[in-house]
This record gives sequence, structure tokens and C-alpha cells, in this order.
Amino acid sequence: MAKTNDDPNYKVIADNRRARYDYAIEEDIECGIILMGSEVKSLRQGGANIAESYAEVDDGELFLTNGYIAPYKQAITWGHQERRRRKLLASKREIAKMWNATQRKGMTLVPLVMYFNHKGLVKLKIGIAKGKKAHDKRATEAKRDWGRQKQRLLRHGD
Repeated sequence: MAKTNDDPNYKVIADNRRARYDYAIEEDIECGIILMGSEVKSLRQGGANIAESYAEVDDGELFLTNGYIAPYKQAITWGHQERRRRKLLASKREIAKMWNATQRKGMTLVPLVMYFNHKGLVKLKIGIAKGKKAHDKRATEAKRDWGRQKQRLLRHGD
């Protein structure tokens, strides 16, 4: 990820925590996003949700579909649609790689986190992912539980 603690401008807007549980993330790519002014103002207030959204390559362009950005109250007259399709900015090579992964390999483009970077620009991290089966999810959960139990044992020093 980008700079975290030492950067005053870095701020997570929306996090898709369920994505790492439901999908095996092969690779992640940072993309820019084209927004209206009222959308940026709303994001500064923290009104976004990317949990039910997905990305898709359409005609050589990358789009975020079903991403929610809350309406900005001061821009009611010229506001934005909450769940409109938003264009994402990535290089042609990255878009070609994503198209190849989704069309040929049957993978999915999952938004992982939306944040303000160190320059104050909105960025979206997209993961190229493969869906997990039920037994994979159970294995991940068992591994996480064992990690927690191990930390408890080390902390208490049995």
C-alpha cells in the first residue's frame, strides 16, 4: 500500500474487508478514478462503500460498477448519482493484463481499498482475484484462528 502512518494526507476512505475472505488475490493494481467535485467533497466526509462493487474492462477502458458515494448535502441541485459507473485510470498495459485475466483465465476484478494518496488524490486498489471455494475459506479461517491462539500463548508465556 502507499505510505501509511508518517503521511498526513494518506486516508482510507472505504475498505472491502470481505474481499480477502471471499477471493484469493493474485495481484493488486493501483488506479486513479474520475470523479465530480461533489463526489470528492463527499469522500472527504467519509461517505463511500465499495463492498458490493466490482471493476470491469469494457472497450479497452476500465470501469468501477456499483460503487456507492453518498450524496453531498450542499450540492443537492448539481449533485451526483450515488451508484453511477465511474471510469478508472490505468495504463494500457495494465488494462490489457486485467482483460486477459478476466476473459481468458476466468478471474474477477475486485476493489480492495479506496483512499487519498500522499498528494491528496483519490486512488482505488483493484485486486485480480479468483473466487475461493468453501473449503478454502475454512482453511483460511483455521489458519487465522491458529495465529491468534499462537499470539495469545506467546503473550502469556506458558
